[in-house]
Amino acid sequence: MNTSHPPIIRDKKYDHPSLFEPENLLREARRQKNIPEGKIPTICILDPDGDIVRNLVAKKMAKENPYWACYHTTLYTFEYSGIEFGIIGCAVGASFAVLLAEELFVSGCKLLISVTSSGLILPNQKPPFFVLIERALRDEGTSYHYLPPSDYAYLNKELSAVLDSAFSDLPIPVNKGATWTTDAPFRETDAAIKQAQSQGILAVEMEASALYAFAQTRQQAVICFAHVTNQMGNIEGDFEKGEADGSKDALELIAATAKAWLSQNP
Repeated sequence: MNTSHPPIIRDKKYDHPSLFEPENLLREARRQKNIPEGKIPTICILDPDGDIVRNLVAKKMAKENPYWACYHTTLYTFEYSGIEFGIIGCAVGASFAVLLAEELFVSGCKLLISVTSSGLILPNQKPPFFVLIERALRDEGTSYHYLPPSDYAYLNKELSAVLDSAFSDLPIPVNKGATWTTDAPFRETDAAIKQAQSQGILAVEMEASALYAFAQTRQQAVICFAHVTNQMGNIEGDFEKGEADGSKDALELIAATAKAWLSQNP
């Protein structure tokens, strides 16, 4: 055993298949829960805060998808701007987000969009605003099971190019840049924040680097956004997202992303 490295990067065989595959888990879930075979929407959304899901359900715009066999979550289906979407709420954290990504793509998803609430790191713009995450600092554990150690995980360049002019008509700013993905939101120390600022990182969140590592390894389409909504509680009246808890702006962003992707993937 090589003890010169911590277990998270020790004895990984990145070219070896897993003995536990999502297809097998979902097969048994369907059997146990009497869930019929069927496809979920082509475009799916992870909504870690759950605000989009709650607003859709409250307005009777979303219904439970009958074919989703996950043990842990409910997948809702809804239509917005003429596009059918699937959405899962409260998928917080790198490992949970990737568990769901694995299950979504073997269930019929072709594009996964994550819109996660994030804390401001570089104080050059007042929240709320969005960041299209082009690179995410790998300060979590899940990505190291998919890719060898490196500082960042990246948005696929072809996907990035598809989105070049997708957001020009949106009312809320959409920046491009880097985020810091952490497993420990209450360990964002002054030293760590200053280090992130020195690297030009715009915001801190909990899922993107793992989702991008998964996407690269599995060759799947994943696009992550940070919805920068707060300054980590360091001011009064923090965490305000805007109309309908930010879900209106988030849905406009998601629709613009989906339309750009569909223009290349009809």
